[in-house]
Amino acid sequence: MQIQWQGHACFRIRGSSVCVVTDPYTPEVAGLSPLREPADLVIMSSDDDPFHSDAADVPGNPLILNALEIARNGGSRQACGLQFDAIETQESLVHKKEPGENAMYAFTVDGVRVGHMGDVGNLLTPEQIEFLRGVDVLLALTGGPVTIELDDLDTALRAVQPKIVIPMHYKIPNLKLNILGLEAFTGRYPAERVEVRSTSEIDLTSETLPSAMRIVALQPAANL
Repeated sequence: MQIQWQGHACFRIRGSSVCVVTDPYTPEVAGLSPLREPADLVIMSSDDDPFHSDAADVPGNPLILNALEIARNGGSRQACGLQFDAIETQESLVHKKEPGENAMYAFTVDGVRVGHMGDVGNLLTPEQIEFLRGVDVLLALTGGPVTIELDDLDTALRAVQPKIVIPMHYKIPNLKLNILGLEAFTGRYPAERVEVRSTSEIDLTSETLPSAMRIVALQPAANL
């Protein structure tokens, strides 16, 4: 399977038989270029945040899933041959006057389990930590407030122990948000555990996953 970072919280995840897009941003709101390749399915952490929910602009007439609805209706849904699991979260209770509700979600493609942190802004609860246990790849919010504080993210990573952490939702060129840059997160870890790629994608199989957690930063395809 291949994971490509489009930008912000948006990834294109290609398996042997399905292509999933996560949390697509609204291009004119985010300041990033639109997605140009089709997808089979779009999953978004909520349906009311223009930085996370512009499924209408994803080419290919994909099936659209709202992870918050999944979390509120049993916590799982089958679609396009995959099972999508979700748990409710909330934007920052400290840094936002009106924090919105959203969801984290996880699914397995070609034997690799991927977790997406949605738009959570708070210390993860024990239930949320347990939800993420077992993910091989965590798409992690690393831009700091108004999403999860980096100290709290570190706590979550120690508990979850994903094999690969792919940073997202941090400051990149053209993005219309005032959030932290990549180094604010990667600088907290030894250099030998951090890989900054010159491309927007990474190819993975269950056999090629590292034995201990690594951080793999990708370039945003929206700016390439």
